[in-house]
Amino acid sequence: MIDGFKRALALGAATVALAGGTVLSSVGIASATPSPHGDHTATRHVDRGRCHMVHGHWVRVWRDGRGVRHGHWIRVWHRERLVCHHRR
Repeated sequence: MIDGFKRALALGAATVALAGGTVLSSVGIASATPSPHGDHTATRHVDRGRCHMVHGHWVRVWRDGRGVRHGHWIRVWHRERLVCHHRR
């Protein structure tokens, strides 16, 4: 009888832990979803007369060949960013 009680208690605790983990993981996934493309809600307060979005682009960069004879060119992605020109 006591073994059956312990088994039922362990099964109940495991069920509660599993359900709690599922809820927490779904909340984490929902908060990590990216904003829609083109939505710049974080930059609405910025003066648009002095700021603009620079689109992402590829840049060729020379990578020095440390430890080897020759270096080489690689392509590096620069992501989209907000650029502001401040008046002085």
